[in-house]
Amino acid sequence: MFILKRTTGADVDFKLLVALLDKDLEVRNGDEQSFYNQFNSIDMIRNVVVAYDGELPIGCGAFKEFEHAALEVKRMFVRTEYRGKGIAFSILTELETWGGELSFCKFVLETGIKQQEAVKLYLRSGYVVTPNYGQYVGIDNSICMMKMNRVNS
Repeated sequence: MFILKRTTGADVDFKLLVALLDKDLEVRNGDEQSFYNQFNSIDMIRNVVVAYDGELPIGCGAFKEFEHAALEVKRMFVRTEYRGKGIAFSILTELETWGGELSFCKFVLETGIKQQEAVKLYLRSGYVVTPNYGQYVGIDNSICMMKMNRVNS
């Protein structure tokens, strides 16, 4: 059983999980990860969800405003030993619910082709692949996706 907590980018547990995420991405992406690091600052992230098993932070996700009425999902991560238990889906659902409460009607995200479990999660959650946006245009390792928020679409 796990619980979800809404918090901010200043949350200590979120910062711990992001450090684990960054290590995981460095292993997966090698030298290519340095390109992505410049876009992964959590300083301006105000909306974060952290999942807990008791007092242990086990997963996280966040969003930030992308453009008018749209949010960008960022920093999704679940500790390796907790994967496959629906935690990432629950975090993503909570982010979408929160975004809807704030009157956002669209979510976008970028993930990597080497993160196939993330790609599968997003596709199962109703996201569709779109042309790469912004800084990801022309980046072969990136997959961009979008979903209209059912609450406000």
